[in-house]
Amino acid sequence: MVAEVIVDIAGSEVDRIFEYTAIEGVHPGCRVRVPFGGRVIDGYVMRLKEESEFDPSRLKPVAAVVDEALTPECLQLAEALAARYHCPKAQVLRLFLPAEMRRGQVREKQQTWVLPAGGEADISPRAKAQAAALCYLCQEGEAPLAELAAKFGRSAIGALIQKGVFRTEQRRTRRTPYTGAQGQAPSRALTPAQQAAVDTIAKSNKAVQLLHGVTGSGKTEVYLTLIAKALAAGKSAVFLVPEISLTPQMLLQLRERFGAQAAILHSGLSAGEKFDEWWRLRTGEAKIAIGARSAVFAPVENVGVIIIDEEHDGSYRSETSPRYSTAEVAAFRAKYNGCKLVLGSATPSVDTYRRAETGEYELIRLPERINKKPLPEVIVADMRQEVRRGNAGAFSGPLKDELESCLASGNQAIIFLNRRGFAQSVVCRECGAVVKCARCDVSLTYHSEENCLKCHYCGATYKMLTACPSCGGVHLSYTGTGTQKVVGELRRLFPQARVLRMDQDTAAGKEGHYKILKRFASREADILVGTQMIAKGHDFPAVTLVGILDADMSLHFSDYRSGERTFQLITQVAGRCGRAEEAGRVVLQTYDPSNYILRFAIRYDYEGFYKHEISLRASTAFPPFAKIVRVMVTAEEEKKALEVLKEVYFSLKELFDAHPQEFLFFNKMKSPVKRIQDKFRYQVLMRLTGDGLLSQIYERALQYKTRDVLVYVEENPANLS
Repeated sequence: MVAEVIVDIAGSEVDRIFEYTAIEGVHPGCRVRVPFGGRVIDGYVMRLKEESEFDPSRLKPVAAVVDEALTPECLQLAEALAARYHCPKAQVLRLFLPAEMRRGQVREKQQTWVLPAGGEADISPRAKAQAAALCYLCQEGEAPLAELAAKFGRSAIGALIQKGVFRTEQRRTRRTPYTGAQGQAPSRALTPAQQAAVDTIAKSNKAVQLLHGVTGSGKTEVYLTLIAKALAAGKSAVFLVPEISLTPQMLLQLRERFGAQAAILHSGLSAGEKFDEWWRLRTGEAKIAIGARSAVFAPVENVGVIIIDEEHDGSYRSETSPRYSTAEVAAFRAKYNGCKLVLGSATPSVDTYRRAETGEYELIRLPERINKKPLPEVIVADMRQEVRRGNAGAFSGPLKDELESCLASGNQAIIFLNRRGFAQSVVCRECGAVVKCARCDVSLTYHSEENCLKCHYCGATYKMLTACPSCGGVHLSYTGTGTQKVVGELRRLFPQARVLRMDQDTAAGKEGHYKILKRFASREADILVGTQMIAKGHDFPAVTLVGILDADMSLHFSDYRSGERTFQLITQVAGRCGRAEEAGRVVLQTYDPSNYILRFAIRYDYEGFYKHEISLRASTAFPPFAKIVRVMVTAEEEKKALEVLKEVYFSLKELFDAHPQEFLFFNKMKSPVKRIQDKFRYQVLMRLTGDGLLSQIYERALQYKTRDVLVYVEENPANLS
């Protein structure tokens, strides 16, 4: 037999099938070791065939079988994605495996267990530790060596093993992330609205369902019921959430309901945890994959339902190659398995909602909270009036009053500001220069706790300046407010309040998100201050107040989706309060209270917002009535980037000249952020009437990629900066 192999090198020059003589144990989906260019490297077996078109004597045999990593579905999906996004197959195949596993940097964890050996217990009366250990093991039957050594001493256990009283054996042990709730919690009775949603999904002849439910409407219970039905039918499930911070909470709910059948996959796990959870799914020991975007590639077979919660979130689009859409990958898997894809959100993306409204997707509504309570009342604080009154702080008078009342009643509050650090930028008052990153064309953010400046694009850290690097002036001022400054002001205003902060700085490290959320949920803090990672999905019954600082910050981005994102963010964060018996209140601070987006958000009027937004996009020919395509050219040398940009531009201009009716806009320009991580960025930006020219755009643009210049294509990019 001949094995058709893709070698694990993500380069276009080797992006083709290489043939090897198959050895025993080789079949499609195996990872193998193969001789290639004078060395032995990893590869993926795509297919087997009886014989080769080449002279059999020229074929080298497969060196070894590594494992059976990939399912038939993985192989088909890899082929489809490589063709769809015009990238090497090896690059796509890597998405299906934990990186450390692919590089051979992690393996099974073995643990030594001690058992009675049945030998004669010849123990000296003075060897009290040995006697105690023997008594303990007779009662327990078996125990880990490390546990026995800690209790009775390593020398005592070693002596009993040497005498033949104890014996040892090696066992594989699983590394389990987020050890917490386990076991079988009973399912909750569904409300009539929830039951109707479940029934509609089951009966619908459409492959994709949009579950549009207000915050607190019980979407999660619908998801859990759908998963239970899939498991009862002998199938598996994939459950995706947008933020790593949401995965522990959802995992605990799945474990409470389904026990060890739930496994988690995301980048925040240790290499060993990822390896073990991945293999639990691959072997069928676990049937439910829960995780962020990358979990859409979980190695489960016979999938019964795929759920994408908070489907509107921009994190579901990959910003590294291959630049895939998670919903698109999920749709392929749903079609392959003949199962339903359920998209859920209180604030669906405009594109998704239009597909549902026009009948492409099944639209299912949950318009009321599960406890029939009204959505939180929103109080608008006009910050222009606060400034006129001499209030230069981060908190308006109404928010301070509400915080005082909330704390006095023993409830909890969430303060949302989507900007970390202490101050957004440092400005010289003498020459007006803004302190910028040496590697990126962006201002540095001051972080007071570390007394340093940080770049939020490349992560570089700088010592705090004592003088302006441009003019030498010593009068530096801080502009903009970040979460660190907010925490400091809260502690000054409410010294008795216990305050937690959750942003990229505090939640870094293993289980960082989980520990902060667990402390807040267990009432170890009164106020949680955070960025967008606290804005969605969380359920804290004691939270009765949400403060939204600088609500209109995201309105002013030069992006056609800035209004949509602002509406979504405000609605989502407002929905974190009033989810139990007590009513919730939201204080929304803004300098533009008459803005139409804010007016829709204050009324929780998604339908009104959608009608306005879809009308605006139809009249201006923006997505979903057009497609934005960006070809990005980046290089460390600006001259090289410009040279390649010209080649890409003139090649694409031939398409533009041949098909002008397909283009609504076509031009080359600097990227809004011209340099990131020492790489200059230029782009060709297009707005197309449809997908007809996409394949040609990919082919024409990507041919100019070199070792020194990166060229890539983005469709409707989540971030246009």
